[in-house]
Amino acid sequence: MSEPIVHVIDDDAAVRDALRLLLTTEGHEVVTHGSAVDFLAGVDRAGTGCIVTDVRMPEMTGMELLLKVKNMGLSLPVVVISAHADVPLAVQAMKEGALDLLEKPFTDESLLNAVRQALAYDSGKRARDLQAQEIQRRLTTLTSRENEVLAALLKGQPNKIIAHELGISVRTVEVHRANVMAKMQAGSLPELVRMSLAQPPRAERETESQSEAPRDG
Repeated sequence: MSEPIVHVIDDDAAVRDALRLLLTTEGHEVVTHGSAVDFLAGVDRAGTGCIVTDVRMPEMTGMELLLKVKNMGLSLPVVVISAHADVPLAVQAMKEGALDLLEKPFTDESLLNAVRQALAYDSGKRARDLQAQEIQRRLTTLTSRENEVLAALLKGQPNKIIAHELGISVRTVEVHRANVMAKMQAGSLPELVRMSLAQPPRAERETESQSEAPRDG
């Protein structure tokens, strides 16, 4: 994976240079942009890191950038800086997805802490996304019958009830249950439940879809 980049966006060159010096001194890789438009024109959608942006800028404000980042599906967390921060602005920034808002003049340590938190958040989110993708991949390896058994297990049903409802033997349920545990790489039933909560098994999704379908009459 590429080194995370701190994108500094400010129309004031002196501010950009000062922030770049501070962040690079702390070992961060920094790329500066004179405007939000310049940033969006060259952003790597798959890149890692975070954004530090001013609010008041020509062409596109920091608040408009927040909305654009969200609409584009960019996962980079955003730290907003402003010389005119107040409660309404802070509330709006957080609603639009900002991770933090710093009021100028801020201390070097407050900015460094905000960037550290943003990078940690980005790293953690990507790890969670990768884990969710892996769980989804494992779910796709289950057969239709295994999905039915999994859906029943998530309802807390014992093997005897599952066997009765599916019209199969308890021994067959045990075999399917073992296969589900192995394919999902779950060491215990609670672990299987935790993994499945994020993405319900196919049998459960199909049941929900059918229940939501319009009925004639």
